[in-house]
Amino acid sequence: MPVTAIVGANWGDEGKGKMCDCMAARSDYVVRYQGGNNAGHTVINGYGKFALHLLPSGVFFPHVVNVLGPGVALNVEALLREYEELVAQGVPVPHLRISDRAQVVLPYHSLLDACEEERLGMQAFGSTRCGIAPFYADKCLKVGIQTGDLSNRSMVRSQLEKALAAKNALLEHLYGKPSIQVEPLIEELSSCADRIAPFLCDTTRLLNDAVRTGKNVLLEGQLGALRDIDHGIYPFSTSSPPLAGYASVGAGIAPYEIRRIIAVVKAYSTCVGAGPFVTELADAEAQELRERGGDAGEYGATTGRPRRVGWFDAVATRYGCRLQGATEAAVSLLDVLGYLKEIPIATAYDIDGRQTSDFPRTSVLERAKPVHETMTGWLCSIGTVRRFADLPETAQAYVRRLEELIEVPVRWVSVGPRREQLIER
Repeated sequence: MPVTAIVGANWGDEGKGKMCDCMAARSDYVVRYQGGNNAGHTVINGYGKFALHLLPSGVFFPHVVNVLGPGVALNVEALLREYEELVAQGVPVPHLRISDRAQVVLPYHSLLDACEEERLGMQAFGSTRCGIAPFYADKCLKVGIQTGDLSNRSMVRSQLEKALAAKNALLEHLYGKPSIQVEPLIEELSSCADRIAPFLCDTTRLLNDAVRTGKNVLLEGQLGALRDIDHGIYPFSTSSPPLAGYASVGAGIAPYEIRRIIAVVKAYSTCVGAGPFVTELADAEAQELRERGGDAGEYGATTGRPRRVGWFDAVATRYGCRLQGATEAAVSLLDVLGYLKEIPIATAYDIDGRQTSDFPRTSVLERAKPVHETMTGWLCSIGTVRRFADLPETAQAYVRRLEELIEVPVRWVSVGPRREQLIER
């Protein structure tokens, strides 16, 4: 199997966790290459139900080496807590490797994130307040701290002093908060250094050796294409690139090694956070879809916030698949739509009286209205179906229509939350 990337084609929350879990069983290495604990993958298996935020989805398989690459925003406390909770629930101790070049999310990053969201009020971006935007800002400002340097107290002190000179001015004079002292932070980071030291290594060398010797490597993306900071619904985006194209950078693998890109799309649309969402439903119609969605309804794996829901958006999904360079697609949660007699699909946008099938920039997108076509529903449960040909004809037709609209072959169809409920075409 070549190097494979599993990514989201939409706003995140597409159901990547299940797809990653299933593909991890066939992999030797599973790699997180960007983002932090600001999003989660929900996985259901023999050990129970888990929401993974930083740990790669290979942690449930003893043969898999799980890697956090240099592109990850590493909250050490959150990672270790997740790791310990996993083991406490009976999961075998996973093989974990952390890049010594990955940078650390610091306590003041989440503080500044929350302060800024509060300051913005009604204009807030819907941040998870995990400190991701301030973290990536510091990374680009070159005042961040890499995991391999956590035990170097003089370097840590120098970086903290440079960063806090500006941040304390913000905290005191803009946000009205007390300043942060360097010494307690140094002690806290020293403790973090000791705790993650056994996991640190040159993961770039590790993964390149794996590729060279023919190992199966799975790259696991966070969020989705429409949250990309360059190509997504900016400024309602994340602060890292959740595209397969960035996977080579965030993992440290040559771009040409990534031969297979699986874009996960939902059979309907969901969104957590602010920003334009063209097919969004409201009131009772939205609540019914939200409550029926997923294993326990459409609520964020990290925030617990109710997800915004809508019908399938072919314009946005085709755009997301193109950005990802998808070689194939996986349609998740098809089973959820079994209660509907008719199922709308947005095939175009109406913007100021003109129809388009192109996904526009955010300021134009905010004026878009969906143009729907309607498919016939199947009005039955499909959770026990294990072959595509055994699905109701109308369910098959719905999948084929999505495939036609997004211009990517649908190879996988999920009809429930468990591993065995994934149909391979």
